[in-house]
Amino acid sequence: MGLKRGARRRLHVVLACLWLAGCGGGSPGGLPAGFINQTQHSDAELWALWKTAQQELAQEVDLNPLQQSLYDAPADIRPGDARALSAKPHQLVVASEPDVNSGVLLAAAGVQRTDPTGLIACPQPCNVRFAAAYSLYSRQITKYARSWEFQGDNFSRILKYEFENQILAELGYSRRWR
Repeated sequence: MGLKRGARRRLHVVLACLWLAGCGGGSPGGLPAGFINQTQHSDAELWALWKTAQQELAQEVDLNPLQQSLYDAPADIRPGDARALSAKPHQLVVASEPDVNSGVLLAAAGVQRTDPTGLIACPQPCNVRFAAAYSLYSRQITKYARSWEFQGDNFSRILKYEFENQILAELGYSRRWR
């Protein structure tokens, strides 16, 4: 009888742990603000880029720069959203990824570039197969092609754009053409 009681107690402890593990972990908002910085840049640099992204989105929201670039579509510009100023990264992983090899890029997309290509494979649900950077919103990840790491203003522009996308995701905007 003592054995059954002990087994039942262990089962209750396991169930309680599983229940507690499910609390608060389901959304990125439950995580503390900040970055998981896997770049060769400082956290202060990442925060500066995040703040710039916030300020620009508070001024205006461009919902279709990719569509404009690829298809010469008219701009879908919305008024700024002040909520952007309070958006925070929640343990956002920021990391480089090795550039896709020029041979792979040629075979997969018919695009000829020298190495480093400046592009990485963009996982679904991306609108393109290869990009300089991409973000996964539900998993709080931003990745960029490693060759951009020390390209100064280009690196800053790429990361600021991805941070804008992270902020827009948090605010509930469509990123279909971003």
